[in-house]
Amino acid sequence: MTFTQQLWDIVQRPAAAALTSLGYPPYLIFTSPMDAFMITWFKLPLLVSVFLASPWILFQAWGFIAPGLYKRERRLAVPFVLSTAGLFISGGMFAYFIAFRYGLAFLLGVGQGVNIRPMITITEYFDIFVNVILGCGIVFEMPVLIFMLTLLRITSPSFLMNHSRYAILIIVIIAAIITPTPDIFNLMLFSAPMVLLYFLGVFLSYLLVLRRENRRFPWKPFLIWLLAVLAFIAAGVWIAVSRLGFHFVQQWPFLTK
Repeated sequence: MTFTQQLWDIVQRPAAAALTSLGYPPYLIFTSPMDAFMITWFKLPLLVSVFLASPWILFQAWGFIAPGLYKRERRLAVPFVLSTAGLFISGGMFAYFIAFRYGLAFLLGVGQGVNIRPMITITEYFDIFVNVILGCGIVFEMPVLIFMLTLLRITSPSFLMNHSRYAILIIVIIAAIITPTPDIFNLMLFSAPMVLLYFLGVFLSYLLVLRRENRRFPWKPFLIWLLAVLAFIAAGVWIAVSRLGFHFVQQWPFLTK
């Protein structure tokens, strides 16, 4: 609560940027005397506290799961907490810096061609903000969820791969619910990272199964291919910056002319 003013400045920044880009004053409004107080002094600090306390919350969740695991599997406590908290915070950052900004700009610009002027209340704006930020944070936990289900022998990598088409369908439906706009671009902006996270979870569960069966993953050829792909991407970025006149920016797509 000490940093309420600075926190609200960060939260309303996407709205200010979207309104400014559309030629409107960068202001939100409130229609009830209690709105500003409830949002800035109660709900906002609570939302930030959830993200700051996520490592401790997840540690408590691990304490609930740990008694049902083998002793060697309990050693995964620290990686579980760090990876889960990291993915949760990464999902929130992805929503804030990329997905939410594009979705908001689309929504505010819909009525511009028919002379409809937006007047957004802080309550409506903050509700959408919380839904998108928390939704992405929870969805980014998918690799950990898949890994834990494999650890508890509820599922297996082969089952997940054989039914991946249904998983992708469910992911797209979830993305459609989280996405604040109905257009296909923002739907793909949400669903594509979720699909990648799903297959990352399948890969991690496959590594777990290999360890149980005392088999080793062929890391050397895998790392060679990974480095080749990263080198190809780095070369493309270098060509775009040095030859094609692109430059880096602080928001998506981070590389533009």
